[in-house]
Amino acid sequence: MEERRHTSRAYERELQEVKENLLYLGALTEKAISRGIQALLERNSELAREIIEGDGAIDRLDREIEERCIRLLALRQPAARDLRFITTAIKINGHLERIGDMVVKICEKVLLLNEEPQLKPYIDLPRMAEIARGMVKESLDALVGEDLALANKVRGDDEIVDRLNEQIFRELLTFMMEDPRTIHRALLIMQISKTLERISDHAKGMADMIVYMITGRNVRHETADTET
Repeated sequence: MEERRHTSRAYERELQEVKENLLYLGALTEKAISRGIQALLERNSELAREIIEGDGAIDRLDREIEERCIRLLALRQPAARDLRFITTAIKINGHLERIGDMVVKICEKVLLLNEEPQLKPYIDLPRMAEIARGMVKESLDALVGEDLALANKVRGDDEIVDRLNEQIFRELLTFMMEDPRTIHRALLIMQISKTLERISDHAKGMADMIVYMITGRNVRHETADTET
């Protein structure tokens, strides 16, 4: 009996450690998004390089979380509820790691943009970045609180980022048509905008998995307003 209790406590502790590490990875990723857009706004190449070099910490934590989850699946044979949490954690972990990679791509574009005069004031890009960062945070809050409404809010917010991306594309297209000398800078800014849009897609993917964890429903191909 005592051995079973000890095993149960060890199992619960391992699950908690996975959750805590996932939240820490999320915090690192959120910070990377904020600092990446800061590097853009301030034309700060040193900060951009620092973010690129710091991506290794996100990669290492990603591997550690994945290994912990696989070990839990292999050795603990979790029941249905815990099984959904662990599989969700693996998916979210992958999304967070890819978001970290995308912030690196943004910083690489920042370095190129900083070699030329600034094309235009950045208004919508910071909005996109803040919404995407908030989506990551709220997805993790929904995971911890098993909050279905918050997960669906995140899924709806993805549409806002999509619209901003389209707006930026149209504006930059006008720049390029009016002055071909702007094409290189405009394309780099478009790529940053598209990358932020993809970050929000990953945050939505996290929210989709949390809906599945809570309800058992696969909603990846549904919009948030189809929920009943």
